[in-house]
Amino acid sequence: MSDPSLKRITQRLTSALDRDRLVNETTHDLRNTLKVDRVVLYYFYRHWTGQVTYEALQSKQFSILGSMGPDQCFNGEYASWYEQGRIRAIDDIETEVISPCHREFLQGLQVRANLVVPVLNNLGLWGLLIAHNCQDTKHWQSADLDVMKAASLTLANSPSIANTN
Repeated sequence: MSDPSLKRITQRLTSALDRDRLVNETTHDLRNTLKVDRVVLYYFYRHWTGQVTYEALQSKQFSILGSMGPDQCFNGEYASWYEQGRIRAIDDIETEVISPCHREFLQGLQVRANLVVPVLNNLGLWGLLIAHNCQDTKHWQSADLDVMKAASLTLANSPSIANTN
């Protein structure tokens, strides 16, 4: 006789492993395709509260694993934009018109250029897929945005992510 609780635990573990493998492969593939210093997944574990849970790096010096966003910068307004599918490409944080709080936050993470695409699953904003160029500016091409959007959709539609918070 099989134990139903053991089966549920096994299913959850299998789902978590599938999710981890998919996100890891996705971030590494994106970093190589986009030729950037860092690609991360910022996961929301509570309403507008999250942290960097995955990263693919050109060099260990660019690691921000575990970093949490600045609550005062990422407020309801920003969150609602990303919930609506906003994609944000910044070629150079030093010349882009952004809030001082946002600029200081990005500078603290060694970001010079970034591209942010929301991961929207069946329950809403699950996370942000983010590409960073740390050493130089980067002019984001439409192909870069297309690759990031496709990766975001792949993550969002994955059975291990589609219906999870």
